[in-house]
Amino acid sequence: MSTTATVPEKQSGRHPVNVGHLVMGIAFLAIVGVWALVQGDVVDDDDVRWLLPVPWVLAGLAGLLAIGVSGSRRWSTKQVGWVDTTENPTENPTTENPTAEEEK
Repeated sequence: MSTTATVPEKQSGRHPVNVGHLVMGIAFLAIVGVWALVQGDVVDDDDVRWLLPVPWVLAGLAGLLAIGVSGSRRWSTKQVGWVDTTENPTENPTTENPTAEEEK
């Protein structure tokens, strides 16, 4: 019987934002807003041509803002150059037998 108690990790209540869902949700709400303005005769038919791109611009801005604020590391790549896959990374994989060159 163990006398040590396991302490649960403190959960912060935050989770990563799914940017795709956020962007499409804002685009959908903005399209519904444009539709409501047209149906309510708030805007004329001539004004719809400049009003239709607004949902996509708002959704794009929200996506960029979500990526910038989240500070997610998954969007950046830190790997540069060749990655050594040999078991011993200190060993030079290009020279298989270093003494063979000395014999020549």
